[in-house]
This record gives sequence, C-alpha cells and structure tokens, in this order.
Amino acid sequence: MRIRPGIELANLTDVGCHRAENEDYYCYAEPEDDLDFQKKGRLAVVADGMGGHEGGKLASTIAVGAVRDGYLNDSEGDPSQALRTAFQDAHAAIQEHARQHPELRGMGTTCTAAVILDGQLHYGHVGDSRLYLIRGYNISLLTRDHSQVARLVQDGLITPEEASVHPHRNVLTAAMGVEPASADFSETPLPLEPGDILLMATDGLHGLVTDQELLATAAALDPAEACKELVRMAKERGGFDNITLQILKIM
Repeated sequence: MRIRPGIELANLTDVGCHRAENEDYYCYAEPEDDLDFQKKGRLAVVADGMGGHEGGKLASTIAVGAVRDGYLNDSEGDPSQALRTAFQDAHAAIQEHARQHPELRGMGTTCTAAVILDGQLHYGHVGDSRLYLIRGYNISLLTRDHSQVARLVQDGLITPEEASVHPHRNVLTAAMGVEPASADFSETPLPLEPGDILLMATDGLHGLVTDQELLATAAALDPAEACKELVRMAKERGGFDNITLQILKIM
C-alpha cells in the first residue's frame, strides 16, 4: 500500500476478548496515479458489521470495498458528492447480496469514511463508528451516533454519562444495508492544520475508552504505538466487541 508524504498513518483491528470472529473491517487508500491523487486525495474507512458472524463480516467487507472503489473510480471531481454516491452504491450492494442470500437477511454495517484533499477534510458516516479531530489539547467528535441512546441524549432524557452504560447503547437507528440508511455528511470541507490528528474508531473502542483517554494517548504517542495502547486499554476493560481504529496525523 502506497502512502504519500504528508501524513503519518497507523491502523489496527482486534477481535476483542469475547467474539469468535472479527466483523469489523477497514481500509486506507490512495489513487495509484499521481494526477488522480491530486483530484481525490486520501481515503480512510472503518466499518462494524451486524447480522450474525457471517452476515456482519460480509456487510462490513462489502461496504468498505464499495466505498473505496466507488470513491476512487468517481469521475465527477467533487469529493463530497463522490463520497455520497459511494455510500449509496455500498448500501445497494449489501441489500443486493442479502436478496441473493435470504439467510443473511438483516445484514448491515456502520460505515465512517474520511477524505483528505488539498488540506481539507470531507467525511460521511452512518451508525455509531466515530470520527474525531484532535487539535492541540482538544478533541472534537465530528460524527453523530445513529443510536437509540444518542437520540435520548439529544432529547435531554438521559445524560452522556448515563448513555455510556445504558443497556440499549448498541442499538442503532440507522445502518448501511438496512432501511433507513440515513447517512450524514460534512456540509462543508473542514480545513486541517499540521499536527492535527484524525481518529476513527468502532464502538468496541470508544465504548470502553473515554474521549479524554483517546486524546491523551493519541497526542502523546506516535500513531502506531497509540493504536496498540488503545486496543490494550479496551481489552483490559473487557473487550466485549471487536476493536478497530485508524489514526492519521497531518504532517
């Protein structure tokens, strides 16, 4: 895999302590052609499948592959629109696979994708896999969980602290491959600065490690060591789900 200068990248996935299979999937991709790279930039994706071992694993794999191929092969030249179209194609691909394999009915996945182009960030997501921006001593959650507890927090019915231990915290209200697949996308590109860190994670990590711990670890260690340490922390606290993250540091 080619990684052009300008970022420091690390990623890691782990089955966790209780699951038999890893239903998460991820990718990082750049166009092979330098001219295409100038038009499309860098793409990072994480996904967390649902629908049983085979269904969840297939859904996340299909989603990541379809988003990657759809984005890199888009000819329109608008990264935000290319990302939207890629999500639509991935959603349709999962549904078509489920139609051809009725035993996998209900398969779906979260999907969070980030594009870095010309020093700006474009992103889209559905489900509860997250994208954070770490800048200096601050961490900002850029995505909004599509989950029952996130909706309760938004409506002021429970606190974020109560949400973190709520029995329905893993119940999604939207997922790729399942209706309604109401994905969210960045309204405008977000300018990035040297030293910024993008952290993408499935709920197997952010469900057990706090935002402040994500900030402290990613800011103190290089991306590869930070990935290892964060996975270790999640597993030490039970590792109840698969754990996947990507860290991209802007140079």
